[in-house]
Amino acid sequence: MNPLTDEPLTDEPLTDEPLTDNKESTMYFQQYYLQCLSLASYMIGDTTTGRAVVVDPQRDIGEYLADAEANGLTIERVIETHFHADFLSGHLELAEATGAVISYGEAAVETVGFPIEPLADGQRLDLGQVQLEIRHTPGHTPESISIVVYETPDSAPYGVLTGDTLFIGDVGRPDLLASIGVTADELARMLYGSLHDQLMTLPDDTKVYPAHGAGSACGKNLSTETVSTIGEQRRTNYAVQPMSVDDFVYAVTEGQSAAPLYFSFAANRNRQDRELLDETAEVEMLDLDAAQKAIADGAVLLDTRDNALFAAGHLRNSVNVGLDGRFAEYVGQVVPAHTPLVLVTEQGLEKEAEVRLARIGFDQVLGVLAEPERVMAEHPELVEQASRLTAATLADRLREATDQDRPVLVDVRNSGEHAAGTIDGAEHVPLAELSTRHAELDPSRPTVVFCAGGYRSSVAASVLRASGFTDVSDLLGGFGAWDAAEGLAGATR
Repeated sequence: MNPLTDEPLTDEPLTDEPLTDNKESTMYFQQYYLQCLSLASYMIGDTTTGRAVVVDPQRDIGEYLADAEANGLTIERVIETHFHADFLSGHLELAEATGAVISYGEAAVETVGFPIEPLADGQRLDLGQVQLEIRHTPGHTPESISIVVYETPDSAPYGVLTGDTLFIGDVGRPDLLASIGVTADELARMLYGSLHDQLMTLPDDTKVYPAHGAGSACGKNLSTETVSTIGEQRRTNYAVQPMSVDDFVYAVTEGQSAAPLYFSFAANRNRQDRELLDETAEVEMLDLDAAQKAIADGAVLLDTRDNALFAAGHLRNSVNVGLDGRFAEYVGQVVPAHTPLVLVTEQGLEKEAEVRLARIGFDQVLGVLAEPERVMAEHPELVEQASRLTAATLADRLREATDQDRPVLVDVRNSGEHAAGTIDGAEHVPLAELSTRHAELDPSRPTVVFCAGGYRSSVAASVLRASGFTDVSDLLGGFGAWDAAEGLAGATR
């Protein structure tokens, strides 16, 4: 989904022709952009030598392998700009498939459970004519690095891969590691130095290629653009404007959204040796008896269908996270890591659901319910519908309600969205905090959940129902529909 409107996003990576503008260049440079995780990864090679590296790969690696083969390239190194928290990286899968070495910055030494070749600050990697210069840029994490790309050893910088240090319009949030011994204040001060001493010293026309774009929880103001320049960021990025380090610390730490539940899990898994993803393995199909046994043993029933289909009829106590949105991220916000999962999907989408969960390290998919439409038709006693209210209906209910039957309104949007306007009297419980804070709400009271456009509210409402709430509705069209409807009292700005 669009991070602001909850409109559907495609799961297909966006790739273009190699991005070099110099027709005489020997450089191969490819950006891969995965919208559902707002993730940018890169392959850089030299066409004369055939040597290539991949930077910050997603876990399903088929596209990198296919492009390398098609362009006569050998992937000899996988470089991670840092330990990612928002996805499980594909460094182990690529190393197994190609024999490539895995590299992090030197600060990662002795913190990983697999062999790495660390990269020193200022070190140059030679791919042929194409050169890569490593710059240590701690701040988002202690081991963060950026990679300056040169088309020839003597050329001006072509671009810089900034990882999560510098985004387009923002910088990486420094608060994600506060719970494991490094404070947000300490990291923010490192980040200030990295930006001003390492990145903003590059020429203005150096292209900026970050690891994430709009929608990522790794920052708060990320652009929808996927490439910029140092000069443009110098002019427009709030975080690199002239200011004291104390002002910078405040600017980049205030107003951050709640970190998704799975972030600490993914960050730790990226340090560990683990089982590899097999993209070709068949999905296990479960009959109703097998699915019910798994659920009785503690598995969560995860319905990945569109929220309209889910509302029309679903198996009781299932959690709805639609595959047409930021599926894996939102599953990771409401389902604890390591939880066994039984999936309900539309026909033909079983493998996509499993792979997308694997991208954040959720590998405990026990199987997919076979023929869910038939199961629900034959077992109506197991099926329930979800209540969804229009803005007009909700307004009527609020006007007519007494103190005893007035519904509890729950705004599950992020802090920035909530601050820009909400419904009068609404409780603010961001979706990322719902699983740990739902005990603050009364399960016996009528409850109406809303988000920006209706996707996250369906997720949240299903979580509350599965947690024992007896009367839960969500707002069709979200706060956008409420705010747009004429004559509805109670919207505040």
